[in-house]
Amino acid sequence: MNELASVNFLKAHNARHVWHPMGDPKVSEADPPLIVSRGEGVYVHDVDGKRYLDCVAGLWNVNVGHGRPEIKQAIVEQLDRIAYYSTFQGTSNPPSIALSHLLTEMLQPEDMTKVFFSSGGSDANETAFKIARQYWKLEGKADRFKIISLKYGYHGVHFGGMSATGTPPHRRAYEPLVPGFLHIDAPYLYRNPWTNEPLELGRICAAELERTIQFQGPDTVAAFIAEPVQGAGGVIVPPDNFWPLVRDVCDRYGVLLIADEVVTGFGRTGNLFGSRGWGVKPDIMCLAKGINSGYIPLGATVVNARVESAWKRDHALAAIMHGYTYSGHPLACAAALAAQKIVVEEDLPGNAARVGAYFRQCLDELARRHELIGDVRGKGLMLGLEIVKERASKEPFAPNDPIGKTIMQAAFEKGAIIRWAAGKIILSPPLIFTRAHVDEAVAVLDHALARAKESWT
Repeated sequence: MNELASVNFLKAHNARHVWHPMGDPKVSEADPPLIVSRGEGVYVHDVDGKRYLDCVAGLWNVNVGHGRPEIKQAIVEQLDRIAYYSTFQGTSNPPSIALSHLLTEMLQPEDMTKVFFSSGGSDANETAFKIARQYWKLEGKADRFKIISLKYGYHGVHFGGMSATGTPPHRRAYEPLVPGFLHIDAPYLYRNPWTNEPLELGRICAAELERTIQFQGPDTVAAFIAEPVQGAGGVIVPPDNFWPLVRDVCDRYGVLLIADEVVTGFGRTGNLFGSRGWGVKPDIMCLAKGINSGYIPLGATVVNARVESAWKRDHALAAIMHGYTYSGHPLACAAALAAQKIVVEEDLPGNAARVGAYFRQCLDELARRHELIGDVRGKGLMLGLEIVKERASKEPFAPNDPIGKTIMQAAFEKGAIIRWAAGKIILSPPLIFTRAHVDEAVAVLDHALARAKESWT
């Protein structure tokens, strides 16, 4: 099959046989997705050879950029040794051992001592829920099974993660969900019924967590889970006091604190880990995406010494009856070891902080030129624009309004990939982004928003 025939074949069969995630199949068939065929650094190319600035890093995850030779070499070298071997009881493999050591070293400030590998973020969160419930059984407190989470939170697509997720569109088609999952209001400064003062909002939301624990009965609550910065829910950055107050509430009632670091881990927020940016030490942390920049699927759930201690005693339920065929996959772990070397040596968290601050300034200036932007927010290279009909009233566009498609299509035409999610433009580029890349992205956004305004009016 020659090159032209190959491209024609791909276009002819695009969305014909694949159900794409997070969308109506009829929409994909009517408007087939962009076919991305190769990438280097912060750019990707479609099958026609057109280049795009990747402003979403694949899906929050290609933190070190596309086509890094160091990671490719690590994968090939591991392939030359062995492509796969299980980490189920009785066997292991060298890359999984080395990566577990590296992660506990990186997480010494949080006193993390054990790692459970999986295949991605949804797996990592599901593992965390199981560990939390099992922990309390081993502690002789089997009634502690409830999980509290935030509205607008996103914790994956398994039934446990979906039950913790606080965005109704992710849940509605699959209800009824798992019992024992509860939601409280998120510290969403732009849209909350109480205050425009960040620290006051942090106190209000932490107090709601405490009241919920009290109402449910502290002896029934296993854990509270949240993303350090809520990602898919709209890049909701909490007030500075929220996470420290949440830690205090959890400590007061003995509740485990789970940080869903699937997006925020490994530098995206400008800190190596999102919760570390607020000086908070979770009991359990869920990792994926940036762990190896998406080169091969991998997730991990790490626990601290407190949680690990429950498994040090004899108990009939001490066996961890949970796992995935690809837990600790050698190729994925080898890729992660190479990726984390890049993260540290190139100081990608520091770059995310510096370039992210510049990006935020540029977006603030963009908002002064475009009334469609109701709010600009973000931390590090995790940024969001909330798009509204009218800035004073904060009136959102209807979910089925074509303005999102218009914005994305205009960005494609100008050579950039951005993400539209429930009225928000989400920007999460590779952590190797420079100020010049920011300028390029902002020029595209300026064009796309102008096009959207024309089409709407």
